[in-house]
This record gives sequence, structure tokens and C-alpha cells, in this order.
Amino acid sequence: MSKLAPIRALAMAVASLTSIAVNAADPHAGHGTEQNATASEPSMDHGDMQMQGGSAPPDARDPNAYSNGLKLGEGDYAVPGVPKLMLHGEHRFMSLRADTFERRFARKGADSTAYSLQGWYGTTYDRLVMKAEGEWAEGKLQESRTELLWGHAISSYWDSQLGVRLDAGEGPNREWLAFGVQGLAPYWFEVDATAYVGSGGRTALRLEASYEMLLTQRLILEPKVEVQLFGKDDPARQIGSGLSEGAVGLRLRYELHRQFAPYIGIEQAATFGKTADYVRAEGERTTQTRFVAGVRFWF
Repeated sequence: MSKLAPIRALAMAVASLTSIAVNAADPHAGHGTEQNATASEPSMDHGDMQMQGGSAPPDARDPNAYSNGLKLGEGDYAVPGVPKLMLHGEHRFMSLRADTFERRFARKGADSTAYSLQGWYGTTYDRLVMKAEGEWAEGKLQESRTELLWGHAISSYWDSQLGVRLDAGEGPNREWLAFGVQGLAPYWFEVDATAYVGSGGRTALRLEASYEMLLTQRLILEPKVEVQLFGKDDPARQIGSGLSEGAVGLRLRYELHRQFAPYIGIEQAATFGKTADYVRAEGERTTQTRFVAGVRFWF
């Protein structure tokens, strides 16, 4: 027996099964071939054949409807008091985050308590934003900055912000118009840059940048830089024009929970220019190295 005999037998079986399947799917299959064998020209008429398409059958399912005949806003999809279901970006949410809530330990007993909070309410694209930062020392509020802003998403990672700022603490209060941007820069740097315009021709600029380095999934090292600049002197608040003050810090936190993380760190703060002159006149140091311990939380 030839070695190719099994292969020929298998091929013939496949051809036979294919012919049976075609005839079952189309009872007219092969009729034209038989007629062509006895006639000189084809007798099949293609004029009455319908191509795929046209109107859907009366009982066809609506392609835009949910399964099982459900409809948006009716039956299981009807929510009392809600005229229609909304996408995720249309829902309103709120959040409050304490980036820093800490005790600062410095030389000569110049300890203080500081906070930096940020909260918002709104949608993914438009929201009301509140920022608050301040410091207590010797039983009184040394300085505070509170901003109320309207944020609007201008790209996937950036929001524009427009609103007002109020400075309180030692010296007279100051009010500002604020406009800036906040978001995530390339390489995952968190950036907050805001410019201010106040009465009497006052101007200011505040820049802040931080980066989270994941040592583990819970242990995170975060370097942070912050600087402030002012357009003109403000002796009543002991602020000089130009680069006024800056701080560089390094905080190591452990996330017991994603929403709660105690931390320790070290920070160096400095004043510059005319602002440093005011600080020296008060008998204080223009540069301070301080250790910090606090907690970061959000909800």
C-alpha cells in the first residue's frame, strides 16, 4: 500500500463532508452546475438575488438598547429623583487632604505647628478648590494663607485655577486675586504655580513642586521645594521684594492605610533679600533647619 493512501483517504473524507455541509446550508447548491453540464450557457438568473443589508426584521433587537429589553431611565435603570444616568465625569465628588499636619522642632526652642490643607468639590472637569496653609508658634498664629479657587481641567493632567487669596497672621491682612495651574508634570512631579495681584500694585508668585519615591508600596520618600516671590516691599508684614523665602524638605511616611500615613522628616527654610533683613532686625535666624513629625491624611 502506498504511504500516501491514508492522506488521500482523509482528503476525500474532508471533501465529502464539505459538500454535505454546503448542500445542507443551500438546498440549491450544485443545481446550476448540473444545468451547465447540459446547456451551452448558464441558465441561473441573478437578477432576483438580494445582497446583504436593507431593513432589519421587525423583531430585531435595538442595537442602542440594553439587554433583556431594558431602557435607559425605565425599569431597573430608573433612579428616583434622577432624570438620567450620568457618566463618571459628570458626577460631583468632594475630598479633603492634609498634605502636612506636623510639629516642627527647631533650635533655641523655636518650635511650631504647621498645616497645609487642600479640599475640593465638583466634577472631574470643574470644581471649587480650597487651599489653606499656616503656622502657629508661641501660642499665636504667625502666618496663614487661605485661597478659594475655581478649577477647570485644561488637559488630562492639568487644571487652571482662578480665585482669591487672604493672608492673615502677624501684620495687616492682605487680599489678592489668584490665577495659576496645578497638575502633574512629566516624570510624575506634582506642581502648583500661582500668581497673585493685590491692592496698591502688589504682586506675588508662589511655586511648589514635590515628588513621591516609592521605596515599597507603603513606605514613601517625598522631597518637596517651595519658594515665594513678591513684586514690592511690604514692611507692615516684614516682606521684601524679589525672592522672599523658600524651603526644601524631605519627608518619609508610612501608609498604615492609603488615607492615613504618619511621617518624619527634615526641612531647611530660609529668607532672602529685604525679607532676611527684617528677620535679622528681630534677632532671629535667616536660615533654619528643623525636624518635623506629623501625619498626612485624606478622605
